[in-house]
Amino acid sequence: MRLGIGIGWRPEIAAEVEALTGIDWVEAVAENLCADHLPGSLVRLRERGVTVVPHGVSLGLGGADRPDPERLAGLAARAELLGTPLVTEHIAFVRAGGPLTASPRLEAGHLLPVPRTRDALDVLCENVRIAQDALPVPLALENIAALISWPDEELTEGQFLAELVERTGVRLLIDVANLHTNHVNRGEDPAKALDELPVEAIAYVHVAGGVEKDGVWHDTHAHPVTAPVLDVLAELRSRVDPPGVLLERDDAFPPGAELAAELETIRGTLRSAARAGTAARAAVPPSSPAAPAAAAPAASSALPTPSAPSAPSGNERDTEPLGAPRPGARDRTAVAQTALLSALVAGTPAPEGFDHRRLRVQSRALAAKRADVVAKVAPELPEILGDGYRPAFLSYARSRPMNGGYRRDAMEFVERILVSGGLPDPVAQRRLTHWWEDRSGPRPPGRTTRLVRAARAVLVGK
Repeated sequence: MRLGIGIGWRPEIAAEVEALTGIDWVEAVAENLCADHLPGSLVRLRERGVTVVPHGVSLGLGGADRPDPERLAGLAARAELLGTPLVTEHIAFVRAGGPLTASPRLEAGHLLPVPRTRDALDVLCENVRIAQDALPVPLALENIAALISWPDEELTEGQFLAELVERTGVRLLIDVANLHTNHVNRGEDPAKALDELPVEAIAYVHVAGGVEKDGVWHDTHAHPVTAPVLDVLAELRSRVDPPGVLLERDDAFPPGAELAAELETIRGTLRSAARAGTAARAAVPPSSPAAPAAAAPAASSALPTPSAPSAPSGNERDTEPLGAPRPGARDRTAVAQTALLSALVAGTPAPEGFDHRRLRVQSRALAAKRADVVAKVAPELPEILGDGYRPAFLSYARSRPMNGGYRRDAMEFVERILVSGGLPDPVAQRRLTHWWEDRSGPRPPGRTTRLVRAARAVLVGK
């Protein structure tokens, strides 16, 4: 199935996305959708024949734990509701700790890279099979951007992805911006990664913007797509005609006209790369030793049919379940991931072999993202705290790792302010106290209570 050209649907740009012409499909963050009804914008898009693909961010399939059945059920419900041809997630871990390490559960609040080791690959493959069994449609997994590298990795990114596909039949969502990010941050060659991975397994492609600061590329999704990212897209197109290409934007949303211009630039890049590939193949003489490979048709653009995982032979199959990780792989992966995440969010010593400077950059980035997301899920807090919100939250984040969702994080942040003495401004203190009471009580306040509080705030000079 061909998806075509698409854009990431976000509530902030729902109207702009609906107004865009030439959009074949959209992608929506699964966790931002209710499992039993859709926003009106997505309903209208679907009525126009626009495909909607749910994109998950919280499964953590690269983590040491097996996938949470409730999270899987939620993703499956959204897939059913949308009538989508596939769902997508990430090759990442997002939490660590817990029973496998007998330590407190920690949440990253962001996608973190898995080590490209045999242990981590074994764990990922089993987790992917569990997810595939629970989902009503095929699954595709995205390569992520990273600021840090694991020491003693055994596989390149391309090798890791190729073996994952071979063992599970999973499809790939290749983010060319993430390949560029890893080129800048980890010295990895995007062309080599594309050469090594099975391009016929690509379900679709992400294109997104970022920014470089002090030699580190930040995959912000809040900046225009840059020329180096488009160059990687052209490299990919020279190897395969991808079934779909999608523009991602998650913050600092521009006007619709700028989104349309970026989409046209992506279309132009794909057209130019396709023409260049055709010309290159035509220039190879039939008698040339390279002719058979150069003249081969481009890889199929249809969504590939997942292949069956290869079965162990003989004694392997008799001694352990089909495709199960090697003994101790989950425990070893759990210890390694917990040590890294604890260093990033709880201030524990950095594990041996990591770049300490990069860990500090990643730690600050995780805290900043927490502050940004909490401001979105609880917009009243920046309003109440004003310019003091961000420094107060970052101070809180340095000593309080996230161990639940962002709404719980917001509650614990406010609790800390209130317990530590509150705010000097009595009006802000009263508003913050009411905010906390409204969300911590057994049920929300009634309409009369809200009106009385609003009137009181006006009378005291809010």
